[in-house]
Amino acid sequence: MIPLESLNGVATFVATARSNSFTEAAEKLGISKSAVGKSIARLEQRLGANLFHRTTRRITLSADGEAYFAACASALDEIAAAESGLGPRSREPVGRLRIDMASAFGRQFMLPILLEIGNAYPGLHFTMTFTDHVIDPVEEGVDLAIRFGELADSSGVVARRLASQQWVICGSPAYLARHGTPQNLDDIDEHRCVVGYRRGLPLSWRVKQDGQSFRLHPPPTHQISDGEAMIDAAAAGLGLCQMPLSLFRKPIEAGHLVTVLDDYRPDPVDVHAIWPKVAHLRPKVRHVVDALIELGSQGRFD
Repeated sequence: MIPLESLNGVATFVATARSNSFTEAAEKLGISKSAVGKSIARLEQRLGANLFHRTTRRITLSADGEAYFAACASALDEIAAAESGLGPRSREPVGRLRIDMASAFGRQFMLPILLEIGNAYPGLHFTMTFTDHVIDPVEEGVDLAIRFGELADSSGVVARRLASQQWVICGSPAYLARHGTPQNLDDIDEHRCVVGYRRGLPLSWRVKQDGQSFRLHPPPTHQISDGEAMIDAAAAGLGLCQMPLSLFRKPIEAGHLVTVLDDYRPDPVDVHAIWPKVAHLRPKVRHVVDALIELGSQGRFD
């Protein structure tokens, strides 16, 4: 029989494998960095194998570590799923839910909903991250991710559609007064634009012309990696910007932005809830996903 201390070491190992450093793992686990290091060292000594490649800045799994992580992560997921299905509170969401969201959409729409759920279920603890780059939920150790658009690779995840979002191009009245209102897609080349920025590259826009959807590459005058900052920049008059209409709604109603090129709006883009494939979906994930689907059907994300 494996001693209890070794089982604790396995849990520490899995959390560390899902982190970039012992410091990050310690923050996730709520223990000290040295405690993480000692636990990993004891585990490596017991196994007789080095599980990590270590540098001064980050850690990566060794070949032995990759194999051990695959087995341990799966086993811990099965144990957690089994435990969550026992007892009279098996249907109530409890435990820590790690959820990652697109920044502007997450803060405007998801955060208020999650706060409501958190108040209703005090046994549910959130770890929330707001990022606009695409992540791998399995690799990042995320229970649930909320993302726009098509899924590039869905082999290791499950996805449920929450809503569809209409994307529009907007500019501030002051900007349009200075630079004119574009009448067609060719006019965009003469304008200043606020575009998303991801992995060192400016992002394209979605448009539709003569029934055909395609990607347009506007002048990347201002490149910003945060959705809320993009909206603020457009409202401040720095240029045209494309985002979901739901995120522009408040500044439009306040008169800070107006839509342009409405005849070239693309087809609506789906919003998905994404989570890693597991044998048993945990109540905490199931409850939040079901709540989001229901709220989406009520137009809460419009």
